[in-house]
Amino acid sequence: MAKPKTSLVVTPADPLDLAADAALRLAGEKPWREITLRDIAAEAGVSFAELYAKAPGKGALLDRLSRRFDGAALASDDASTEVLDRLFEATMARLEAMEPHRFALIAIARDEGPFSPRWGPRFATTARALLETAGIDTSGRRGALRIAAMTGTWVRIVQVWRDDEGALNRTMAEIDKRLKLMRSRLGRVGAGF
Repeated sequence: MAKPKTSLVVTPADPLDLAADAALRLAGEKPWREITLRDIAAEAGVSFAELYAKAPGKGALLDRLSRRFDGAALASDDASTEVLDRLFEATMARLEAMEPHRFALIAIARDEGPFSPRWGPRFATTARALLETAGIDTSGRRGALRIAAMTGTWVRIVQVWRDDEGALNRTMAEIDKRLKLMRSRLGRVGAGF
């Protein structure tokens, strides 16, 4: 009896993902401020109109990249360990997802500027993802305090990661220190975990 033929269905990559990858490649080659959405579309091999319909600016591509990196943290979910260990592992998973793109991400951040209004919401979204992955409730007033604390902690961790090339020993030490400090401070205001 002959085996039935199977067809391999190849789904095309999402134009937003293709463009996000292209944005990272271009950011590694020239200053972010000089890269246009049209440049990114050409590099990604997608039409400008199709990209613009999904991402009317480079900020939308940065949001897509941020969500992708957050996905690495979310995938690190291990309910068998202590909550602080889970939070550490989620944070490391997020950074490890960013690591292959270190140069491009640093270049983008430098050109966007440290006080860009775009960073706040992205950092808060990442903070929520990290907390939720660790099983820490982010709802209500206590959740809002936790997100605010984790956002500040994440900002500091990223600053250390940016300058820590190699095995990330300084980064891991900073994560451990900052997470313990955050938990202690949250405990003092009734939002501990």
